[in-house]
Amino acid sequence: MAGRSWVLHVDLDQFIAAVEVLRRPELRGLPVVVGGTGDPSRREVVATASYEAREFGVHSGIPLRLALKRCPDAIFLPSDPDAYNLASAEVMAVLRDFGVVEVLGWDEAFVGVETEDAEALAREIMAAVLERTRLHCSVGIGDNKLRAKLATGFGKPAGVFRLTQDNWVEMMAHQPTDALWGIGTKTARKLAELGLTTVGELARADEDDLAARLGPTMGPWYRTLALGAGSTKVSGTPYIPRSHSRETTFQVNLVDLEDLRAETVKLARRVADDVAADGRAVIRVSVKARFAPFWTGTRSTTLPAPTHDPADIETAALTVLERFDLTRPVRLLGVRAEFEPPAGGY
Repeated sequence: MAGRSWVLHVDLDQFIAAVEVLRRPELRGLPVVVGGTGDPSRREVVATASYEAREFGVHSGIPLRLALKRCPDAIFLPSDPDAYNLASAEVMAVLRDFGVVEVLGWDEAFVGVETEDAEALAREIMAAVLERTRLHCSVGIGDNKLRAKLATGFGKPAGVFRLTQDNWVEMMAHQPTDALWGIGTKTARKLAELGLTTVGELARADEDDLAARLGPTMGPWYRTLALGAGSTKVSGTPYIPRSHSRETTFQVNLVDLEDLRAETVKLARRVADDVAADGRAVIRVSVKARFAPFWTGTRSTTLPAPTHDPADIETAALTVLERFDLTRPVRLLGVRAEFEPPAGGY
């Protein structure tokens, strides 16, 4: 296609819930919540919720128990990653008919295109995805990745929106800083301590002040985000995972040290199996622990040398576990193995 270069961000609407509704058409229009084993009596979290459930305040990441409290009539379903992988692959195949595709996850991707009419092409993509997969999506149009990603939020659900340098201030200046892709709750809190609560305020901030509070690299970078700057390159290179991790939430808090060690070993062995399937060497092992009532911490260690050996991963995980204060009840444990970077870098 001839024309100007654009970055499109394609985001599937309520993806996981939509896949489940396709398999169970009788659930269309009902509040559907997907997560874990689908049992709201267990300590598991929401993976996604249909728009009907979201009207009751149910959203990704909250406990299933809280979802049940907010929406007693919701239908709870277990997560089925194999089904979502398959549906996602079908969508990405459609997108590759339109341009270079950079996959971000199951339900979103950047598409690099050249066109004279970005809105018309975006709607063509939406129609093609719906026709071939029966899934609805929204498309953000941007002059870089950051703006395309944020544009999608203005277009949802099942819509198209363009965000560029021309309307950046109008659309973003009044937004809170954590509306920016790359700024989370903790960073937003630090920015608020500097009196910076909106994107516009951050864009006008002094870089020296930001560097002093948030570091010489990250501080100025956050201001760059607020100005709307970002990469324009869409890469079709397959994503290379930087780590493998496994975690489990206990239905009853663990307090016995031997039980904690046994669970850590189980997780480390599962991670080691994932590592073996990937065929790459591990250089760092981390353990995540969530203590009652809800404090979460992470500890890690760098291995003496890159390794594939499950025994090394297991030993490292147990060593890191001992760095926590294990006198408090533990409700969640996780183990992560970080890979040695590929020769060309990530």
